[in-house]
Amino acid sequence: MRFLVIAIGRLKNGPERDLAARYRERAVALGRGLGITACDLTELPESRARRSADRVAEEAEAILALVPADAAVITCDERGRSDWPSERIAARIGEWRDAGRPALVLVIGGADGLHDSVRRRADHILAFGAATLPHGLVRVLALEQAYRALTILAGHPYHRGDPEA
Repeated sequence: MRFLVIAIGRLKNGPERDLAARYRERAVALGRGLGITACDLTELPESRARRSADRVAEEAEAILALVPADAAVITCDERGRSDWPSERIAARIGEWRDAGRPALVLVIGGADGLHDSVRRRADHILAFGAATLPHGLVRVLALEQAYRALTILAGHPYHRGDPEA
C-alpha cells in the first residue's frame, strides 16, 4: 500500500512545512517494514474561479483525478467524525492494507472546503475537532496521524494512548 496526501494549496517555507516534511519522512522510514511503499505529497494549486462553488468543484475534479482506483480515501473535513481515536484510525489502515487496497489517500481541501463528490468518494471523513484550523496545521496533523498509525501498527513506543481504545 502507498500513502498519498493530496492537498489544495502549497505550504510556504516555514515551521508547518518543516514539521509536515518531518512526519512524512518518518512515515516513509517506518512504513517500509509494514508494507507501506511510499508517503507521497501532491500539492494542487488553489482554483482561481471567482465563485466559491466553482472553486470547490474545480478542486474536486483535480483531486479525484489523482485518486487511484480501489484506493481507501480519508478526507479531512470539519464536518467529519472527530470521535475516532488514533488506535481506530490505525486499525482501519491495517484492515485496508491487509485487504490489498493499493493506496490510502489523505485529502485536505482548500479554504472553501471539499466538494460533495470528494466526500462521497471517502471511506472515512475525519475532523480534528469542531474548530476551524489553518490549512498548514491540518496538513501537519494529518501527516502526524499517518505516522502515529504506523507506529501503532508496528508496536512502536511513540504512541502511548489507551491500547484498549
